Amino acid sequence: MIHLLKEKATLAQMQEMLQEYKSMVKIVVDIRLHTLAGGGEMHADCETVLLEAGSEQDDLWGANWYPAEGRVEFESLINIRPRLGNRNILIQDEKVRQQVDAIAHRILGGVQ
Repeated sequence: MIHLLKEKATLAQMQEMLQEYKSMVKIVVDIRLHTLAGGGEMHADCETVLLEAGSEQDDLWGANWYPAEGRVEFESLINIRPRLGNRNILIQDEKVRQQVDAIAHRILGGVQ
């Protein structure tokens, strides 16, 4: 199940987001609106939820959240954006990585 989150996730929401992958949640973060969509099978699914909620494509970055470790892994196919200078599945811009990390920790951190 995919959740669109602006505030701290609840334990029930985290459990639902973990249905697809038991130890990891696919997330897409809107670095402008400070929101996050998490859950589902693919990052593109989360991206669609955010776009339908009014996010803009250039503000969306994909990652994986590991709740047991409280860790973000900054890779997703949606991150390949040559016109923005990101030519890899990894988020290459350190500032963007820091923003994604901060938003993920604010919304998902400490919820297992």
